[in-house]
Amino acid sequence: MTAQNLSNVLLGSALLHYLVLLIWFGAFVGAHDALYRLHTRWFRLSLERFDAIHYAGMAVYKIGVLLLFLIPGIALRIWG
Repeated sequence: MTAQNLSNVLLGSALLHYLVLLIWFGAFVGAHDALYRLHTRWFRLSLERFDAIHYAGMAVYKIGVLLLFLIPGIALRIWG
């Protein structure tokens, strides 16, 4: 596999992961109350803690995509 092919795969994966992140955000905003009710059936969570968990999860996911897919893909594009 060439550097160009690997770069294309990494950048395509980054795009798909950002799409997942947008869907997660859309579901969180659009169905916030329903998601909160669903999760409080299993766990005792305050509304603030529920929001903080999702916010932190989205932040970690975004940083992971940035470090594992986007930056290496751009570096290979520049290098290759």
